[in-house]
Amino acid sequence: MRDVALLARVSNKTVSNVVNDHPHVHPETRARVQRAIAELGYRPNLSARGLRSGRTGVIGLAVPDLRQTYFAELADAVLAAAERRNLGVIVGQVGVDREHEIAVLANGLRQTDGLLFSPEKLGTEDRGLLDGVEYPLVLLGERIFGGPTDHVTMHNVEAARAAVEHLVGLGRRRIAVLGAHPDHRSGQLRPSDLRVRGYREALAAAGLPEDPRLEREVAPWLPEDGAAATRRLLAEGIEVDAIFTLNDTLAVGALRALGEAGRRVPEDVAVIGFDDITLGRFTLPSLSSIDPGRDEIAETAVAMLVERIAWGAGSGHAPRLHKAAFRVVARESTVGPGASAHPAGTA
Repeated sequence: MRDVALLARVSNKTVSNVVNDHPHVHPETRARVQRAIAELGYRPNLSARGLRSGRTGVIGLAVPDLRQTYFAELADAVLAAAERRNLGVIVGQVGVDREHEIAVLANGLRQTDGLLFSPEKLGTEDRGLLDGVEYPLVLLGERIFGGPTDHVTMHNVEAARAAVEHLVGLGRRRIAVLGAHPDHRSGQLRPSDLRVRGYREALAAAGLPEDPRLEREVAPWLPEDGAAATRRLLAEGIEVDAIFTLNDTLAVGALRALGEAGRRVPEDVAVIGFDDITLGRFTLPSLSSIDPGRDEIAETAVAMLVERIAWGAGSGHAPRLHKAAFRVVARESTVGPGASAHPAGTA
């Protein structure tokens, strides 16, 4: 910085003001400093800046499992939203360990100014853990309700209901759902529980009876698990003309198992997933899905976290809840060959 100041014939403070884009710098002076920066190849020392400001310019994102494509694509969207704000991102994979999640919640991620956190094992009964959090935090997903922190999520019930209504509107009556969670502990409320609720509400609204044999518990939500669940469903001889999977990677496995069994999609069995991951556009047939508003979730969560960081601890600002808009994206797996993706419903 001293070298830049000498070349531009200004003070170190003026160079700092230009680097930090302070508005009260004369345009001619700003241009002279910028020319000196370019000539010398100067790059601000982020570590030194962090020591002075108490901030690193880096935020954290903690997700359960990057093998689940939704979380990988969410991470990509968060990186893009952060980059637009000149922020770096450290991504942490929490896995399926409850104690690890508790540790992350207690401490955040090292060398970050705040955390976006999508827990998998913590539930409604753990909201008391949020009371002791002393760093900027925004929760993602449906895992904890009513806590003292910002929360960005999706319309799980409504979107699942719309997916099943799409199938019903196509004349499907024997609709299976894959992805119900096998852990039925009281107090737990997961995205799977909410999506199954939406599935049941759609059946009830259409006057279709619930059949427990059509509700399949599947965990984790990976392609091989979707394929295995679909094979079991077919092997049991249960009549089915549509499958709603609680995420898209389960649907990819279901498409594989249906093809192996000689079942045509969508003529014999229609399939719709949830998350609208990029891979679904390239399956054969292309996969109908729910777009849950992933980009809106990422953009809103980063914006909220940046505000929390700026406000500082003990700001007194009330916690906020934001639910992203969703849409049903109809592709070949429900509406047939030659279909181009289009929204079949939004909220």
